[in-house]
Amino acid sequence: MESNTDISAARSEGRTLTLDIVAPDKRVFQGIVARIRAPGAAGGFEVRYNHAPMIATLEVGPIILTLPDAQKLTFATSGGFLEIIGNVGTVLAETAEPASHIDVDRARAAEQRALERLRAADMSLDRVRAERALERARNRLRIGMARVGERAGS
Repeated sequence: MESNTDISAARSEGRTLTLDIVAPDKRVFQGIVARIRAPGAAGGFEVRYNHAPMIATLEVGPIILTLPDAQKLTFATSGGFLEIIGNVGTVLAETAEPASHIDVDRARAAEQRALERLRAADMSLDRVRAERALERARNRLRIGMARVGERAGS
């Protein structure tokens, strides 16, 4: 758990990272962050100031940014890659949607459609696609419902 002392020290000492989150159709976020939590293919992980250079594969899940003032921003992603080099991070996401932009009713409807397709899937490829769609819909729904009290994404 982070303390106010950790965040204050990061802000006053400049222990931050520059981050871009880019989806195929637009830049979703650009700014300075104190830390990044992401859903890695091998499990969730966190990146802070002076992290070793890395490239990680991202899975469906939340990307949670802690800003230097301790505010948190959450984005629903359906996968992609995160690169960290010299306190500069880039997320190349299949999709990335700020929690504040998620329409919970629409996400709930997408979940229902995915469940219906899953029940009706007769070929293995259809089943895999339906399971992936259900996973994405449920991720958006969880993140959209949890957004209360968070600041709107950029």
